[in-house]
This record gives sequence, C-alpha cells and structure tokens, in this order.
Amino acid sequence: MNANLAKATAVGALGGLLFGFDTVVISGTTHSLTMVYGLSPRALGITVSMALVGTVIGAIFAGIPGQKWGARETLRVLAVLYVISALGCAFAWNWYALLAARFIGGLGIGGSSVLGPVYIAELAPAKIRGRLVGTFQINIVIGILLAYFSNYSIGRLGFGATEWRWQLGIAAVPAFLFLILLFGIPPSSRWLVTQKRVDEARSVLQMMGAENPEGELKEIVDSIHLERLSTSEPLFSWKYRIPLFLAISIGMFNQLSGINAILYYLNDIFAAAGFSKMSGDLQSVAVGGMNLLATLLGMSVIDKLGRKTLLLIGSVGTAVCLFGVSGVFFTNSHQSALLWFLVIYIGFFAISQGAVIWVYIGEVFSNRVRAKGQSVGSSSHWIMNAIIAYTFPQVAKSSGAYPFVFFGVMMVVQFFVVLFFYPETKGYSLEEMQHKLGIE
Repeated sequence: MNANLAKATAVGALGGLLFGFDTVVISGTTHSLTMVYGLSPRALGITVSMALVGTVIGAIFAGIPGQKWGARETLRVLAVLYVISALGCAFAWNWYALLAARFIGGLGIGGSSVLGPVYIAELAPAKIRGRLVGTFQINIVIGILLAYFSNYSIGRLGFGATEWRWQLGIAAVPAFLFLILLFGIPPSSRWLVTQKRVDEARSVLQMMGAENPEGELKEIVDSIHLERLSTSEPLFSWKYRIPLFLAISIGMFNQLSGINAILYYLNDIFAAAGFSKMSGDLQSVAVGGMNLLATLLGMSVIDKLGRKTLLLIGSVGTAVCLFGVSGVFFTNSHQSALLWFLVIYIGFFAISQGAVIWVYIGEVFSNRVRAKGQSVGSSSHWIMNAIIAYTFPQVAKSSGAYPFVFFGVMMVVQFFVVLFFYPETKGYSLEEMQHKLGIE
C-alpha cells in the first residue's frame, strides 16, 4: 500500500461520503417539508423516493459511460451533479423544483455507487482488495453520520423556516471538494487495457506499487481478451446467471433489511415512539456513530472471516433486533428500548451487509462486464430502496410495527439463501474468481 494507491482509493471512496450524506440528510427535514408543502404520507414518500428514482437510473446506466470513458472521468460528471443537486435543494422555489433537484442528486448517487467501488477494485491488489473497496462503505457511513450531526448542529443554530434549506444545501461543500480531487488521480489499469493503452496501464500498476507489474499486466490482458474488445459482450446471458443472481439478490436483501427506510425516517420513527425533535436528532447521531464503528469492525475482518460468514452473522442479528422494534410498537411500551434495538440493529447490519455488498458485487463479474454487472447489482438495490422508501410512511401510518415484522422475516429468508447459494470470494484475485464461477 503506497501513497499513490492510498490517494486514489481515498478519492474514489469520497464518492461514498456524498452517497451517504445525500441519501439520509432528508431525514432531518421530513417534518419541515411536510409543514411547508402540506405533504400527505404519500407525497412525503414521493419526496424521499424521488432521489431514489434518479439513483436507479444512474445505477442502471453508469456502466455504459464507465466502460467507454472510464470510472474516473464519469465520476467527475457525477460530482457536478452532486453540486447542482445540493444548490438546487437549497434554493428550491416550490415542491417540484425540490423534486427535480433531488432527482439530479439521485443520478449522482446511483452512478457513484457503481463506479466508485469499480474504480477501487480495479486498482487494488487481491490480498487487500476487500479492505480497500470497503473504504467506499466506510465513507458512506461517515457521510451518514455527518448528515445526522449536520442536521443536529444546524437545528441548534436557529435558522427557523430556512433550516431545511441549510440542511440540504450544505452538501455542496464536500461535492465541490470531490470534483477537485478527481483531477489528481489516474485511470485504472484494467480500464486502460480495455482501451488498448497497455503502456499506460503498466505505468499505473507501477505507480500503484504492484509487486509484479509485468505479471499482473499479463494476467489482466489475458483475462480481458483484447481481440474481443471491439464488440460488447452481453451481460444477460446464461453464462453470467450465477453472478447475476448473486448481485441482484444481495442488492435486494440489502434493502429488504429495512436499513434505508430506517435511516430516511429515523426522526419520524423516534417521534412515533414519543421522542421530541431535538431528542430524535441527537439519538440519530448515536445510531450514525454505531454505524461507523461497526463498519470499521466489519472492514477489519472482511478479509479474515470472509464475506459469507459476515452475511450469516448479520442476518441473525438484524432479524432479532427488527422483531424487537416491532414488539415496541405492537405493545406501545418499553419505548426506552427502541434506541437500543436500533443501535444494535445498525451494528449487525454494518458489520455484515454494509461491509460486504459493494465488495461482493465487484468481485463476482468478469473484467469485461464488471461495470455493467455492478450497475445491475446497484440497480436492484436502488429499485428496492425506492419502493420501500415510498411505501414505508403509508404502511407505518396504520401500524408502526408491520414494516419491521416484514423486514425481520426477510432477514430470516436471507440467512438461508446465503447459506445454501453464496460462494465465498475472500482471497481470490478477480481473475481467479472468473475461473471459480465459470465465467472466463
């Protein structure tokens, strides 16, 4: 791990910080937006999920420019979208302008959720790839924590009716920093090989401190099959049935755990249990803090315990906590336990799904279709996210317990799917994984 590799990883992962910040910062504004625009539960669901509609589109199509122009160049465009979105939310003149700005931000989130991990995975040596790609997830949870802390801090400054504009608009600062830093990192060696720029790829491998640059370059060249690069290999074919199942299912289960419904509506969940706005803001910071600590723990053991083991542990822990939350709402008692259930839930989620998803999706596809495969996995994640974010306030209105029962059952299902169908990927190079899954 040399300075150049560390720098490129840090910048690529910074997109994750914006991803995390932009996705959950809305949680501190839901009450204000409901009052300002007179939103019904359905309209509030639309407001929250509009960014996710953009995210789905961004995730689906990011692989196309990522494959053609490279992840680095495409991330620059996405950084511009982040800036436009933050400023658009801050100066939104009506509800429709706010929806448009959130949609644009969603495009940036979806695209960076695909290309950030791809960029890092294509630079990282196999033995530390899990930890390096995991820095993207670490930045996501740092962004989530910063969003909660930002909402809490801005809420104490007394901005009154403009408070929500400051809470949404402050994201322009890290977005602009991300854009500037992207001009100081190289394209990935694997993408350069797909463009037949082999000498540049060799230079990047040397710059990144590869132990055997020539050997790694040959492995990359052989795996990509330069003679076939003039045509695009279809992703949706029988050959890729196993990677597609793995990517789509892990993306769906990630959201069927209820994680983003909880993160988006955390203040509303605490309010439904009887907590004040300021108390809810502060407890959200506690949840975000546990998310960060548990993610760091997950990253430290992902290359030791393995991806599959962490997913199994997380399935059990999150299911128990979700059933506990549903019990609080069913009985309308023991509200003091709600924070503990949610904090422990976040801990189990972060060391398992949170740490694994973006690493795993980036590992199960061949070099030729990795960016497109990452798009499919991310798309399943974001489509399910949008559906749940839209329906959660409407379902929770009738009973706050029902959504958590559903999420708990889904985690039980995930346990058995992972146990019987998911292969372990730790310790294998990207090229070795192609051979293991029969997709060379």
